[in-house]
Amino acid sequence: MGKRMLVIGLVWPEPTSSAAGWRIIQIMQLFIQQGFELHFCSAASKSEFSFPLENLGIKEQVIQLNDASFNKYVEELKPDYVLFDRFMIEEQYSWRVKEVCPQAIRILDTEDLHFLRQARQDAYKKNLEFTQEMLYSDLASREIASILRSDLSLIISTYEMNLLTEQFHISPSLLCYLPFQFEAATASKKLGFEERQNFVFIGNFIHEPNWRTVVELKRLWPSIRKRLGKVELHIYGAYPTQKVWDLNKPAEGFMVKGRAEDAKETLGRYRVLLAPIPFGAGLKGKFVDAFSVGTPSVSSQVATEGMMRDEHEWPGFIYDTDEDFLYKVVQLYQDENTWLNAHTQCENKLNSWRKDDQSEVFLKRLQEIAPVLQQNRNRNFIGQILWNNQFASSKYMSLWIEAKQKVL
Repeated sequence: MGKRMLVIGLVWPEPTSSAAGWRIIQIMQLFIQQGFELHFCSAASKSEFSFPLENLGIKEQVIQLNDASFNKYVEELKPDYVLFDRFMIEEQYSWRVKEVCPQAIRILDTEDLHFLRQARQDAYKKNLEFTQEMLYSDLASREIASILRSDLSLIISTYEMNLLTEQFHISPSLLCYLPFQFEAATASKKLGFEERQNFVFIGNFIHEPNWRTVVELKRLWPSIRKRLGKVELHIYGAYPTQKVWDLNKPAEGFMVKGRAEDAKETLGRYRVLLAPIPFGAGLKGKFVDAFSVGTPSVSSQVATEGMMRDEHEWPGFIYDTDEDFLYKVVQLYQDENTWLNAHTQCENKLNSWRKDDQSEVFLKRLQEIAPVLQQNRNRNFIGQILWNNQFASSKYMSLWIEAKQKVL
């Protein structure tokens, strides 16, 4: 089993800004623990919040989009494994990797299924009830083609695993379930019921579901305040735009706070996390942070998808209708016994997610793939068809852009 891995990032990871940021760092740390030499590259620009990967011993490289210099970089690096951070990156770079390092095992980290999130978003914006038929889109074709071209794809939730295998008939041999890796809850002191006040929501505002959740909260907030008096709702999140700041109304108890320096410390001060997330996919990092500090939530069905077996084990409540939401918000906020039960469930929930269970399965899968790589690729004949030139539109678009840039 070779020990050199290249990770190609859509962006430079920002674990304090989004769950996607610490998800990719978790994966890289998993390989570092196995003695791998890690390299990370991206064509995106760094920000002041980009994680210093060199602190983990990861070698960084800035690459150019639509440029043959990437081919040279990969050819000289000779990685044993290449991980693509989301399907758009696989589209852009996998053909280049295949040309210069055909024996490198290509891994796709989907983060979540983008076509699932987009279909739900479209239904929400059109005020339609979501149906499975809405999943069959151009975006679905692109993302599933990316999965079929890859040697292994990482899927973050059991719901998405079932969707791919049962509805889209993707072979389980091409998929590996790898959720967030959860630390066991520690015995550190957490604030109690009387020590906490007010409600909180947190989320990166580059992510459309988080913005739409704030819109939902703005709509529901007057009814909550009417029932509970002068309570406050504090909205946190990275990269708030002006439309987010425009919702800031301190006189109404609806306060936009912007970026939280420490998500866990912030969430640990509040009594209840409100998460009426109207659409989305994958897992929500905000819940992991909330559980770790004992903050229960009132959440939508789609928000909790893939994070539990049944709603009775959720630390807080899951609601169905607006009235149900309002009733459960009031109960969880006012009733100390209800809150304490949910608070205890937070720790139980974290302890039920043992850190290394699925990561060990993932590492074992990679060990099994390496000796029979070509046989596996031959069995995945649909994936081989997708490498045919007539299906390589992203490759030829990239080459066209590269040629045009040279002329200019």
